Amino acid sequence: MRNLRYLANIEITLALAGWAVGLWGIWRGEELILQYLYFFAWYPYIACLDGLLGRVRGQSWLLTQPRKFLQMFIWSVTIWLSFEALNLALKNWGYVAVIPIGWVRWGGYVLAFATVLPGVLLTAQVIDALGAFKNLKARPFNPGNWQPASLLVGVAFLVLPLIFPRYAFPLVWGAMFFLLDPWCWLLGGDSLSARFAAGERREHLCLLAAGLICGLWWEAWNWFAVTKWVYTLPVLNFWKVFEMPLLGYLGFPPFALEAAVMYNFLTALEARVLTTPKRRRNARLIQAAFWLAMFAAMDAATVMSYQ
Repeated sequence: MRNLRYLANIEITLALAGWAVGLWGIWRGEELILQYLYFFAWYPYIACLDGLLGRVRGQSWLLTQPRKFLQMFIWSVTIWLSFEALNLALKNWGYVAVIPIGWVRWGGYVLAFATVLPGVLLTAQVIDALGAFKNLKARPFNPGNWQPASLLVGVAFLVLPLIFPRYAFPLVWGAMFFLLDPWCWLLGGDSLSARFAAGERREHLCLLAAGLICGLWWEAWNWFAVTKWVYTLPVLNFWKVFEMPLLGYLGFPPFALEAAVMYNFLTALEARVLTTPKRRRNARLIQAAFWLAMFAAMDAATVMSYQ
């Protein structure tokens, strides 16, 4: 335990050093740092959160479960690319001043998207470890046969934005929750809906809070970056806080629930379906092919300008 806390302190110290470099780059206008500012924001953030967990709870994903942590980074890329796939049709955001060198750009996609899932889930765990919502009590209830209704809502939330992208685009930030949470339950995994019905509320609220915190963190650092994303929403594109329209921040809390459900689904899928080396190998090949296809599609449709 003492060694873990010592290493956690090192994580926090390195995180503070990374942020200091990023803030120095902003203050001095150092273009190289501003081009890679995302990494000075998010990798220190993840290290700091992991260190805080080590200090407060005596747990550390990076120090005690490195293989699980690496798996989460890999799944994070796949999860975020699923939203990039939807954005090919919706065209809600684009990337500007992107690195023109192909292998550097694609490597940057991987390193950037790998932070999404760990950032959200670690934030929720730190909020929980600090005691937020600990006195919350709720009565369980019987939701009946909720899985078909959830699937129908998920399909509607996924299809309607594709049919009516101008007005229905916000629904994508709830689609995966309703689509995949029933499958988590069917696969014997962790279902947030089932836990909500059982009277558990704390994890849900921690995730919602984590989504908003991460959203503010994403947008604050993105504002100063050279290589960044910009929003091209068809409506509601007003009252901007950084690059994000004010109402857009309402999408971050449900996105955190989606991220948790997608992680739970992949965990259950691996445990119940990908049970042989051949299946796991085939899944990795499909995942790699999806990455490459999406990187090429993003270059063609989502990247708005190169540096």
